[in-house]
Amino acid sequence: MELDDLKQTWKQADNIQNEQTKNQNIMELIQQKSYGPIAALKQAFRKQIIVIVCMATCIFLTNVDDVSKVLTNVMFWSYMAFCAGICVFIYFNYLLVKRMEGMDRMVKSNLEQQVEILEARMKRLIIGQRVVMLYFILLCEILPYFQHIRMLDKWHSLSPVVRFASYAAFLTLQYFVSRSVLHAKFGRHIDYLKDLVKQMQ
Repeated sequence: MELDDLKQTWKQADNIQNEQTKNQNIMELIQQKSYGPIAALKQAFRKQIIVIVCMATCIFLTNVDDVSKVLTNVMFWSYMAFCAGICVFIYFNYLLVKRMEGMDRMVKSNLEQQVEILEARMKRLIIGQRVVMLYFILLCEILPYFQHIRMLDKWHSLSPVVRFASYAAFLTLQYFVSRSVLHAKFGRHIDYLKDLVKQMQ
């Protein structure tokens, strides 16, 4: 009887050891600094922040020659606010991923929670992008009645049918393209991360 108990204890200890080794290997894959999903996400977040800052800077520099117009341009400041908001949002995601990289304890539930937060934020980003697009479309339609902007005046010289058909086409294109781009940049890495976490014991 004692021999059976001893064998059972050894078996349990061996199973625990195997689970710990497996978890350790998975954590090494997750936190791999060259090609792991966390490294890929960090790089993607950094690149997006750089691209947005560069775009905002270029738009600012092209308008800096007429400061008085820039200061009163609602479209310009709306775009700058959008860029700033996106950068803050991405930075918080970057911090979340960096925190996952620094985890030294193999707690599956904790990792799952972090991945769920990241996935939820990406879904909110898609919704937020659509809301912002609708806001800018609304600005394009309303702003010329209060402020004369040459580009928008030319746009309003077109037929309403052409304008609204263009908006509809743009929103449809944005719906499919944004999902594909976000999946290529972030989604596939998050999916890989989820698969690795699921494999943990």
